[in-house]
Amino acid sequence: MKLLLVLMTSVSAGVASGDHFHSFLLGLGVATLAVGCCHWFAFRSSKFPELALFLLICGLLAKIAITVVGVMWGLSHDLITSPLVFALSYLFFSIVATYVWFRYQEYLLTIKQKVREKLA
Repeated sequence: MKLLLVLMTSVSAGVASGDHFHSFLLGLGVATLAVGCCHWFAFRSSKFPELALFLLICGLLAKIAITVVGVMWGLSHDLITSPLVFALSYLFFSIVATYVWFRYQEYLLTIKQKVREKLA
């Protein structure tokens, strides 16, 4: 049900922002890339627990850097025709990408637990 709600919201937002579709797609791309890189850095497994804070800070800096570079690139190529559409698209897809990432991690964890139960 949640996935259907997310898909319906995404499609209706894309249709509503038809005049500023480039801003909408740029918000989608930048948000997804920024959240993906942030999670890739922040949730790396390490043998040293002391690196946890460092990896979280690296994830935060990666998200900020990708967002700044994406906005600068979009502005330089005149892809952001409506800052409001871009901002709302970025906000929505940041939340959606974070939700999808954590659901994927949860799915992988359940698969690992099932495999461990079968091997034990």
